[in-house]
Amino acid sequence: MQSISKLSDNQAQSPPPSCAADGTVDGRSLSSGDRPKAARALEGLRVALFSGNYNYVQDGANQALNRLVRHLEDESGANVRVYSPVTSTPAFEPQGTLIPVPSVPFPGRREYRIALGLPSQVRNDVERFQPHILHLSAPDWLGTGAQRLGKRLGIPVISSLHTRFETYFAYYGLGWIRRAVERRQARFYSESDFALVPTASMAAEMACSLGSDKVRLWGRGVDAALFHPQRRSMAWRAAHGIDNNEIALVFFGRLVLEKGVGIYADVVSRLQGQGFRVRPLIIGAGPAEERLRKALSNSIFTGHLRGQELATAVASGDILINPSVTEAFGNVVLEAMACGLAVVAADVPSAANLVTHERTGLLCATVTADDFASAAQRLIKSRRLRQKISAAARAAAMGHDWPTALDSVVDVYREALARKH
Repeated sequence: MQSISKLSDNQAQSPPPSCAADGTVDGRSLSSGDRPKAARALEGLRVALFSGNYNYVQDGANQALNRLVRHLEDESGANVRVYSPVTSTPAFEPQGTLIPVPSVPFPGRREYRIALGLPSQVRNDVERFQPHILHLSAPDWLGTGAQRLGKRLGIPVISSLHTRFETYFAYYGLGWIRRAVERRQARFYSESDFALVPTASMAAEMACSLGSDKVRLWGRGVDAALFHPQRRSMAWRAAHGIDNNEIALVFFGRLVLEKGVGIYADVVSRLQGQGFRVRPLIIGAGPAEERLRKALSNSIFTGHLRGQELATAVASGDILINPSVTEAFGNVVLEAMACGLAVVAADVPSAANLVTHERTGLLCATVTADDFASAAQRLIKSRRLRQKISAAARAAAMGHDWPTALDSVVDVYREALARKH
């Protein structure tokens, strides 16, 4: 521990924060852009990361975690061991050393797995690893078991919020369980040394509810060289049957009910019924795909894409329709903005953190097909408005870079070590 303890020698202690409605704590911005670089700042540090889905289904949460692990090992000098359920068909190769955790299919959503706790063989592996920090990415049974282990070992426990789980249940007729889930989540984050949240408004909200100096911002970034307006390809559009005079309305993300696929389908149907030449372009895959195929017979389904193929598909659209109210951050919104798409999104903290209404996109105060269709009509009718928003969205997206966002987590690790010492 001697080499690790040196990390904390000059780490300042902070008094408990006070929260404000403008997303500041103690009068200071929580923007990750204000944080300094921390190259090789964790040389020799051992981090145990616990995840419910590290690489078996592709989504924004596990993409962020894999980026973090690569950054911790390659840029900051840490050694990361990841504990997560796995499948025989991973979505991508994992970063770090991945240790499988026994799991069962999640009821009703069999593409997801859930660990029923922290098995003894996994706990023994963690103890042999002798981590200096535990990082928990979900308030599930695996995360709760790891949290108890961290307390017993006397090492810092960091929890990061990636998904608004409490918002999912209403889409599956289980709205009655929401309060119990919220109470469980509140206990989980309050019992961690720090809670990492993705937006300033959420940070201020949680700082108030937790009532202690636990909340820190871990924003997200975008690869602005990959997601770029120059990826737009008229040849790609033609190959997928999109006419030059058609507006491609993009749905981008996992095809699941909680992402607002029903609202998206209704918006497309309304616009087509009103005579607008719009073409649904659906980028992603998931269990709701069949429902969308039945509702929208002329849709283009790309399935899961990655890298340049994904960036080309997004940039070749015209307007992103994002009715989701369940996002913690909104990675797809940021990537669409970086590609220069005009965004129509629900006016919720995740989207409002990225989109300035009337300048870098349009926000809908109510999540109804009528409101989204009305906003989309404005963009369809005015090419000038689309171009103006496109340019402003691209410029705003470039302010979110991954190295700065990931260094903010390094800073929190250093602060956590300082407190323990």
